[in-house]
Amino acid sequence: MALRVCGVLFRDFSVLSRRFVVSARPETASCFISAGNAACSRGRRSGFIFAPACFITSEAFLSRLVKGKAEADGSIHHLPASVPSDSSEQLSLLLRHPDQPPNAKLLKVAVVGAPNAGKSTLSNQLLGRKVFAVSKKVHTTRSRALGVLTENDTQIILLDTPGLTTVAKVKRHQLEKSLLVDPWNTVKEADLIVVMVDVADRWTCTRLDFEVLKCLAEHSHIPAILVLNKVDLVKTKDKLLDITAQLTCGVVNGRKMRVRPVIKPPWAEKIPEEDSKLSPDEDASAAEDGGKSDSVLSKEQLKDLRSQRGWSHFKDVFMLSSVDKEDVDTLKSYFLVAAQPGSWQYHSEVLTDQSPEEVCTNIIREKLLENLPQEVPYSVTQSIEHWQDGENGQLDISVKLYTMKESHMRMVIGTGGQMVAQIAKEASEDLSRLYLREVRLKLSAKLRK
Repeated sequence: MALRVCGVLFRDFSVLSRRFVVSARPETASCFISAGNAACSRGRRSGFIFAPACFITSEAFLSRLVKGKAEADGSIHHLPASVPSDSSEQLSLLLRHPDQPPNAKLLKVAVVGAPNAGKSTLSNQLLGRKVFAVSKKVHTTRSRALGVLTENDTQIILLDTPGLTTVAKVKRHQLEKSLLVDPWNTVKEADLIVVMVDVADRWTCTRLDFEVLKCLAEHSHIPAILVLNKVDLVKTKDKLLDITAQLTCGVVNGRKMRVRPVIKPPWAEKIPEEDSKLSPDEDASAAEDGGKSDSVLSKEQLKDLRSQRGWSHFKDVFMLSSVDKEDVDTLKSYFLVAAQPGSWQYHSEVLTDQSPEEVCTNIIREKLLENLPQEVPYSVTQSIEHWQDGENGQLDISVKLYTMKESHMRMVIGTGGQMVAQIAKEASEDLSRLYLREVRLKLSAKLRK
């Protein structure tokens, strides 16, 4: 039987099961690995429980999750909502009274993490439509954005945030101050914090970003879960267990988790001691900040956090790929089960609180980041010149791109106007799918004097 572990097929499961025993207690195994509807004995020390995605959790919550998923299987699934292309329609929709059922449930989820961890990609997958800009470059999301997922009697509000960063980095790269303020303000609203980590980044995957740790420490009263993203890019899957142990300090849901090799792989490496020290970039940031901090934590607490690799108060741990629908559906089921009785905040047709114009400029910025080199896209600003319904029912949009340097303008335009035309084509395709109508986007570049 072929088993699917974190998006990778394993023909011989005995190879994986011989390597590690993962348990919250010595007598209980609690590593959940994807294998469709397969089941396995819980009683043995080497036993594994299979679920639609890989995660580590408590037995009590697992039973609730399975029950909730079984009930959802018989329900009617609706197409995801869309964003109106008219600002007045969107505003009217946002102001409409929520059409909630008698036993409504609500959960506000703040998705946080270091820049480029995959936060916006996960939010888009959960919503079923591309609402938030996504790019391989850092700082694609510049301000807090809200997405609304409504299923049956439950409403999940996703609070997508910019990557947590420092004052020094914002000054150094001349970024918007919203990158400093929005993530912290957003977390205060949340019922659940989702911390995303890019496990494909070998330099950062074994240590939580200091800003993330600081955020968790300041809001320790809010439940938090750890999501290890991009597991499909990790070739040696047993490394995920080591990463989990380090990022959770070996504790999940208040129980000690043991990760020990039953048969030590020949390629196993000891983590160098210097890895526990601050990276050069973190050292430089601390020096530039002058040791000053507006954190509510004391200097002693901040010092202790700097010596930590992970957080020992995560309720659950998920290992997934945010581009894998099956993995994301499992996380969605978790949210639906975790939701508590409460009044909906939005009408079921609301998909986001962003205006159509904000969505448009964010998508254009995504294409600029993806198609232009290095620092060029970060210095480009936008101005919507024209937004009107066309003769044949399409939406005509005209946007002016302003650059700081003439050399940047030439790169934006490209040879024979090919680059700006390519960016316009890609952006219009995404907007057409979101607005559910044809979009004709015209981009032009101008040097800002």
